[in-house]
Amino acid sequence: MLIGVTGLVGRNCLPLLVTHRAYHEIVLFTDRPLDLDHPKIKEQLVDFDRLEDHAHLFQGHDFYCCLGSTPAKAADREAFHRIDYEQAYAAAKIAAANEVNQLLLLSAVGANPEATLYFSRVKGELEEAVKALPFWSAHIFQPSLLLKERNENRWGEKWANRLGKVIDSATGGLLTKYRPVEAEVVAQAMINAAQQLRAGIHIYPSHFLQELADDEDSRIDISK
Repeated sequence: MLIGVTGLVGRNCLPLLVTHRAYHEIVLFTDRPLDLDHPKIKEQLVDFDRLEDHAHLFQGHDFYCCLGSTPAKAADREAFHRIDYEQAYAAAKIAAANEVNQLLLLSAVGANPEATLYFSRVKGELEEAVKALPFWSAHIFQPSLLLKERNENRWGEKWANRLGKVIDSATGGLLTKYRPVEAEVVAQAMINAAQQLRAGIHIYPSHFLQELADDEDSRIDISK
């Protein structure tokens, strides 16, 4: 199951999930028709503010929750809290109640329920809330600044690496976790983590996501 498919990470997750041999059906929760024509994809139209009305649809093994806004949108605190906490938590709570095995939650770097920054505080509150849900396994991903889709000349990756080196050099490595990361890398890391089948709660800081995304064993073991 995937919610938040129209977001940057969510739309990078979808093609990876569709082509992964471990998944035979991809259930998308969306508030408007996407008209995606693929035998693996099943669209479910839902009201994100009334997810409890659609609780019976949350059936499956892995739940990818990619709902979320950006720090820039956090200025509208009411709307931001509704999406990034209320909707995301409601979706996770329903999935847990339906005995979904694994939660793959997109959070953000700096998430902390006691943070001064509103964006980070809400993300931290969500993390703490989902940790208390009875999932067999919960994976929480904390990416830094997200870069958009890759392009053929790899300019985005080169820019991110160059900026990352500047940050590391200037801070002695203290700000490594704030290095930009590509949305596709985050999506691949989420899918690879799910294939490891590890019980418990697992937190993935931004600087670890590239390593996890490159973990070939996670990509193929379960899908053989």
